[in-house]
Amino acid sequence: MKQSAQRITNGKTENPEEKPSRRLSSLKFFVRYPIFLLALGPPIFRAPNALRGFDTSQAHFDIWSVFQVAWIAVPTVRAIIRLIFARSLSIPKQIQAVLRLAFFLGLLYLISVIYSPGRVISAEFAVLYSFTMICVVEFVVDVYRNPPNWVQCLFQLRLVAILGLIIVLLTVPFAPDLVVNFRPGVGIRFLGGTVGTVYVICPVIAIISAYSFLHSLESRLRSTAFLLIGMIGTLITQWRGAEIALLVVCVVLGVGWAKTSRRAAYISISAFMAFVLLAGAVVGAVRPERIWKTFNRGQSAEGIATLSGRTGTWTEVIRYSIDHPQGMGYIAGIRWSRIGSGSAASMHARLNNIGGTDSSYLQNLADAGWLCLALYLIMLAKIIVLGLRFAKKAALKTLAIDRVAGHAIRCALLLLLFCLVTGIDTSVFVTPLSQGFYFQNIIIAVVLGASTSMLISSRSQNNRLG
Repeated sequence: MKQSAQRITNGKTENPEEKPSRRLSSLKFFVRYPIFLLALGPPIFRAPNALRGFDTSQAHFDIWSVFQVAWIAVPTVRAIIRLIFARSLSIPKQIQAVLRLAFFLGLLYLISVIYSPGRVISAEFAVLYSFTMICVVEFVVDVYRNPPNWVQCLFQLRLVAILGLIIVLLTVPFAPDLVVNFRPGVGIRFLGGTVGTVYVICPVIAIISAYSFLHSLESRLRSTAFLLIGMIGTLITQWRGAEIALLVVCVVLGVGWAKTSRRAAYISISAFMAFVLLAGAVVGAVRPERIWKTFNRGQSAEGIATLSGRTGTWTEVIRYSIDHPQGMGYIAGIRWSRIGSGSAASMHARLNNIGGTDSSYLQNLADAGWLCLALYLIMLAKIIVLGLRFAKKAALKTLAIDRVAGHAIRCALLLLLFCLVTGIDTSVFVTPLSQGFYFQNIIIAVVLGASTSMLISSRSQNNRLG
């Protein structure tokens, strides 16, 4: 008798075609996809005052600068070689549209070199931006031919984040000033300095672990442990933007999971009620004004209203951009302008003596003007729409063969949501050589790559039905 192509596992019919790609060892994975290693930053053990006295809008370098560029250049050279010798560069049109916008942004950054007050710095960062985009393109081209195990991509991204956190923790006993910031009246802020951006690393660990826990992608004990590590690490940073963004993501994740089944809905409602009761008990035991003071780090009403002075910086950037719609020049412009040097940017001065707008969106506006900001927002919108198209439950049922890719898209969209919300009060997600920049672009690469896999499956299924 001819055996069926399907087999029964745990009472469910399993189709061999639905099996996800084989997982690789961590070493083989990073050799195959070195773009994930960019998320390490890399760690730079540079003292907070190492650049004090330098005009950071002008060319300067030290051994750490050389190390940073080399870290990014190695996978870029590999990507270029692989793209040159690739038999085909097949990329779906929907993905091409996003990549075109990304490279148009790079072109605007390059054009801004002409009017930048620090042309060398602007040109260098424009090249570094292009390096990252080349790695993203090579990743998408590679997964088009041979899709990876997408759940492993999430876990390996979390592994890189964990390694980054371990490096920061190991730095504390030997050089606490590199990673810990102490402010009178506020206390210890475990920000990570240039070694690792803790307020990005820890939420990434927490989000991937929470998603894995709810969807049973790994051992519940492991995901719970990493979830607690990510949550505690985020709270220790005392970065309100990251805390609020993580809360928003958790709410979205919980609501989405509650819709998967009636049991999940009951559990979610029960957990919400328990949270409300616990919050009420805490408020009753601790005075509300004390909780408010703790959350706001003892800031004055003016400091809270201006988001630690950020709104003043943003107002100055917008006023400048109204008169100069082309912007100031990529990266170097905002540093040279000294806009906001007396408010939010002073934090950068204390940590690294490098100014910024403290906003991913206003940073693009300052870098290359209104057109740049518009292209950045359109690109993000296209990525979100593309991801949501394949994250829908109906799409996952139709394309059962790519359920694993569906998990990757959904989790990556949650990570991207965190980046977008946190990006309101930090510019690390759009500044090359910042760890957040590589995390966001790797997340985008996962969304584009997983969407590519879903598109391939869709076409294959349509061809079989035809």
